[in-house]
Amino acid sequence: MFRMWASLDMYAPLSEIPDHARRAEAMGFHGILAPDVMTDGFLAAHAAITATERIRVGTSALVCFPRSPMTTGVAAWNLQALSGGRFHLGLGPLIRANIVGKYSTPWTPPAPRMREYVQSLHALFECWQNRTPIDFQGEHYRFTKMQDFVKPQPIEHPHIPIHLAAIGPNMTALVGEVGDAQVTHPTNTTSRYLRELARPRIEVGAKRSGRDPSKVAIVANPMVATGPDEKKVAGELRRQHELMAILLSTPSYWPTLDLYGWRSIGEKLHGLVRENRWSDMTDLVSEEMVEELIPRATYDGLAAVLRDLYDGLADALTLTIPEDPAEDEAVARIVADLQGE
Repeated sequence: MFRMWASLDMYAPLSEIPDHARRAEAMGFHGILAPDVMTDGFLAAHAAITATERIRVGTSALVCFPRSPMTTGVAAWNLQALSGGRFHLGLGPLIRANIVGKYSTPWTPPAPRMREYVQSLHALFECWQNRTPIDFQGEHYRFTKMQDFVKPQPIEHPHIPIHLAAIGPNMTALVGEVGDAQVTHPTNTTSRYLRELARPRIEVGAKRSGRDPSKVAIVANPMVATGPDEKKVAGELRRQHELMAILLSTPSYWPTLDLYGWRSIGEKLHGLVRENRWSDMTDLVSEEMVEELIPRATYDGLAAVLRDLYDGLADALTLTIPEDPAEDEAVARIVADLQGE
């Protein structure tokens, strides 16, 4: 049995998110993941929270390093109070090129910085909930001042689950050390990756902090090709194939390629990007790779495929909300099946 999370479309404008959230809730999803890409993640989460009553709402890899833990913490505290305890804070380090070039933020190795980010959030939450003095001093973050007249008030549900986007060994171990869950990247979500790399690394981190690794969840986030019939599945598979080729051109996303002996493909894709040869990329990702990386099935068979891939390896799975609301009923059946309802 899995907890099912609906991934909101990163291209959806803010005005459409309330409707998408209501549809996800009606389909029976356990939660919604709001991306922090073209719409601010906190604004998207707010829109989803105010449109729903039951479903959990989380940020999907909120780009945290350009944001102070203070601003992130205040927003998360507000959303947790507003939602009645339904909010999950998902954080992601992002790759160096985007942190420096897109967000104009200095780069440092992500795992030590993320450790302090999460620890400082916990220190802030403790200060706000239990009125203890704030005195967090680390290498990257220092918080020593919190005036009573601007201190957020205690809330009914002070525990905010923190999900971390992680791919490599250091960030994945950090999930076990300080996180509540790992949200995998679509390029690194095969059953072999989870079994041979993700779970053992979570255990390493959990051991460092004396935690029970079984209490740390894995949210598998695959790129799924599905639809009501084989024609729609084939079209989705072509689209996902093209996107996978683009994603695998990024060296940070190569752990699964290394695991399967496909690193040379990643290097060739990276070279094509540098030469601006985007149209030549898809053919490099072979059918064997697509078979491993992209689960595929019609709606009628998808639950069985995902169960076979992830049973015993993942605690939760993500699915994208269908573009056509007429398909919601079919997706609701998949959600109910995989959640054991």
